[in-house]
Amino acid sequence: MAMLSSPLTFISSVPVVTRLFTAATIVGSLFYAWLKWQGVESTPYLTLIPGSSVFYPWTFVTSAVVETSIPEFIGTLIFVPASLRYLERLWGSIETVKFIVAVVGFSNIIGFGFNWIEFIATRNADMFLYGMEYHGQMSLQIAILVAFTQLIPEHQVQLMGVIKTRVKNLPMAYLTVSTVMTFLGFQCPWIIIQFGWFVGWIYLRFYKKNTSETVGGTDSYGDRSETFSLISWFPPFVHTPLSMLGNFVFYWANRFHLIPASHGDLESGTYSQVPGSARAEAERRRAMALKALDQRLANNASPGPSSATPNGVATQSPRPPPIAAAPRPDAPAMPSAAVAPNNHVTKKSVGEVDVGESENSDSR
Repeated sequence: MAMLSSPLTFISSVPVVTRLFTAATIVGSLFYAWLKWQGVESTPYLTLIPGSSVFYPWTFVTSAVVETSIPEFIGTLIFVPASLRYLERLWGSIETVKFIVAVVGFSNIIGFGFNWIEFIATRNADMFLYGMEYHGQMSLQIAILVAFTQLIPEHQVQLMGVIKTRVKNLPMAYLTVSTVMTFLGFQCPWIIIQFGWFVGWIYLRFYKKNTSETVGGTDSYGDRSETFSLISWFPPFVHTPLSMLGNFVFYWANRFHLIPASHGDLESGTYSQVPGSARAEAERRRAMALKALDQRLANNASPGPSSATPNGVATQSPRPPPIAAAPRPDAPAMPSAAVAPNNHVTKKSVGEVDVGESENSDSR
């Protein structure tokens, strides 16, 4: 019983959406393998086949739970459940479901339309309509990497025990592999990674609801920070044309109310950071922590002349003791208090008399 309770305890600790989605992936993939073992050639009711799936619209989403090869099946079970478990605990179950459906569904819709465009251009139905079946979770995998880039971009990971890199570099590496495989002739399913990256970024940038924070009593959506902008994914020499194109598309999308608007969007018409987003809150807390640290270091420093600390607070050194005022030049000189033994009176200046008297008074 102890051996059985440990796996059951682990499974019960997994969030519900991750648990159900993983179970559906296992069942769907095993069912597909059983059908192939039985000799069934085409499965348009399980996978997305551009020429047939128009009659099976649910496959635009459910094809994600079908992995058609053992390497794909193992890779998915290693990466996706652990990643979804992390995201679901951070976002909640509802937002996780919306993320999965949006990424998988719209990526497959784009792939479906792209294949039909290729068919219209080439008239090759055997290849582009019935020769490709989109399946699996490659689009979801790249979208999860995009989400990790948003949440933990500087976290360092080690791949296969050899390659060390930061999380923010993983999406473009996966995208590069997808591009190479597509040009080599393996369009399906590798091209779906291209669509999954773009759909995942758009959803996280504009549509994901920030459930834990509000701005002025209203819900906020997406992450409009500069570090998560479209141009941040590309080298600097393409930033200018991408910025012009992105601002143009964003302006018209905002005019037609295709994206949730924020206060900054309505005022500027360009990308801006949502004031109450999680990233903005983290940046504000970091600035406040640095300010408090600077102030503490300034207070613990040795006294010195008045100066301004980096946070703008002026520090003052202790006030020196008051200096005895010098007598007025026109005042009569005081008689000398000391007379030499040879009865020779030494005439002193006013300053010397004051200094001497001050010293005598101090000695007394």
